[in-house]
Amino acid sequence: MNNFSFFNNTKILFGEGQIANLKAEIPTNAKVMITFGGGSIKKNGIFEQVTTALADINWVEFGGIEPNPHYETCLKAVERVKAEKVDFLLAVGGGSVIDATKFIAAAAKHQGDAWEIIQSFGGAVQNALPIGCVLTLAATGSEMNPTAVVTRADTQDKLFFNSDFVRPRFSILDPQTTYTLPVRQVGNGVVDSFVHVLEQYVTYPVNAKVQDRFAEGLLSTILEDGPKALLEPKNYEVRANLMWAATMALNGLIASGVPGDWATHLIGQELTGLYGLDHGQTLAIVMPAVWTYKLAQKREKLAQYGRRVLNINEADDAVVAEQAIVRTREFFESMGVKTHLADYGLGAEVITPVVEKLQAHQFTQLGERGDITPADVAKILELAL
Repeated sequence: MNNFSFFNNTKILFGEGQIANLKAEIPTNAKVMITFGGGSIKKNGIFEQVTTALADINWVEFGGIEPNPHYETCLKAVERVKAEKVDFLLAVGGGSVIDATKFIAAAAKHQGDAWEIIQSFGGAVQNALPIGCVLTLAATGSEMNPTAVVTRADTQDKLFFNSDFVRPRFSILDPQTTYTLPVRQVGNGVVDSFVHVLEQYVTYPVNAKVQDRFAEGLLSTILEDGPKALLEPKNYEVRANLMWAATMALNGLIASGVPGDWATHLIGQELTGLYGLDHGQTLAIVMPAVWTYKLAQKREKLAQYGRRVLNINEADDAVVAEQAIVRTREFFESMGVKTHLADYGLGAEVITPVVEKLQAHQFTQLGERGDITPADVAKILELAL
């Protein structure tokens, strides 16, 4: 079993009005940098709530972090951190802003080339600035884990790193901050959190009944409330349940003691790095193809998922498993996220570049059994056309 200590290392302040309690979580003598994305938080009132809560605390701001945060942008933030003598980082945004802030926190303390942080998958991190979060998008779970994904634009490399040094000290989750999100971001966020759970659940049976039931509860919640978020964007209870489900999906809880299959994420990351697709879009494209290709291997858990979560009432496991793939694709489509490469103007020409990137990044043994090779990835992408 994995160590559960991670679960208690990020303080969560959940609910309406929690941004007002921000000041109590930051040292009074801190020099804070507020990091954010394209500036929507200055239009919807969130930035004002944050700065009001930081009364009497010295702060500066750094905006312009991309939806798939660029390494180059992060380095500019590191320069600002050093010039301004910043000693605390506050990410206000979704997973991309939080991921970028994690990298900034580590790079600000790193001696040498900051890309070593990525190349070592976080092993080079020996220290980092403290981080706090104000979450504005339910999707990645980055607000309660030690993982970040960064894209190097000049080489089209999108890679992740892990380090406990960058785990957020606290995260504020006020569901009301998600009310004004564009439909596209809501759909992508629902797909992202749903796939996070599936990659830790649809593998092979290990008699982990508790973890399975946790996962099934999260999947049922996202399946039920995802479409409601599109229809009722200011439904507090819907937004609250989706936000908590997304956080729980990737804070390590449901991963404890069970195998994981991150092939969909790793293949999807290469599609984003090379072709600029949204992260959620790549997941919706790749996951059904992975399942179809590995149907025999995943049949038992797909059938369990089909019966327990999707309520497919069939006796034959093979039939249920196949229907589960179809129904999952339909769910992604219902969230406005298309599920084929052709939907995004891409075709077979992407296969070789994606496979070559995976090989360059040494991701050559994917899946819960490490048996998805580069040749298998090419066949999976053919199924995704």
